[in-house]
Amino acid sequence: MDTTQNKLFGKTFFLMFLGLLGSAIVAWYTYYSGLFLDIVLQGGFAVLLIIELVAVLLFNFLFRKLPPVVVGILYFVYSMLNGVTLATVFAVYELSSVIYLFVISALVFGVFAIIGYKTNKDLSSWGPYITVFLIAGIILSIINLFIIQSSGFDLFVDWLILALFCGVTIYDINKIKMLQNVPDIDQEKIYIYCAMQLYLDFINIFLRILSIFGKRKN
Repeated sequence: MDTTQNKLFGKTFFLMFLGLLGSAIVAWYTYYSGLFLDIVLQGGFAVLLIIELVAVLLFNFLFRKLPPVVVGILYFVYSMLNGVTLATVFAVYELSSVIYLFVISALVFGVFAIIGYKTNKDLSSWGPYITVFLIAGIILSIINLFIIQSSGFDLFVDWLILALFCGVTIYDINKIKMLQNVPDIDQEKIYIYCAMQLYLDFINIFLRILSIFGKRKN
């Protein structure tokens, strides 16, 4: 791999790590400080989810137009807000289970990241299929939540989305190699954009593994 790719992957994974670290610290503090309970009692989670959605939409739709500093701020604002919502992980699951499965998730993510890195073929054709499966997964989750309400079906959806995001990780890592050749995007923004994609991939893999194998509190 040449120097340009080394720099791209190095900065991307460093920014991803900072986002995950920030989310973990905020999640831990939100739960153990009692702030989590205050947010739940005051109905603040719905507001947080809306703000997160707005941040993601701004990030994706205005990515090319916004200066790198603003794009970076949106990324870290999102990761901090997501940390607040991720406090539910500490509320629902045993701490030992959270830590153990976080490590497992990192290993799973790493394996599929390596596959994406080693794949020299352009996987951009995967994009439409990934979008379709992602929408299908969301629809199935909503149907089960409000209509079917089956734990078995919920487990099926968890496995489906876990498999999907393993594939998305391969796709995103492969896409990073292709993005370095896009001439009209500021390089600093490419690092942040790629970090955001990988951050979301890892979080989704972790949450699904936790949902499937996590030890819940009594």
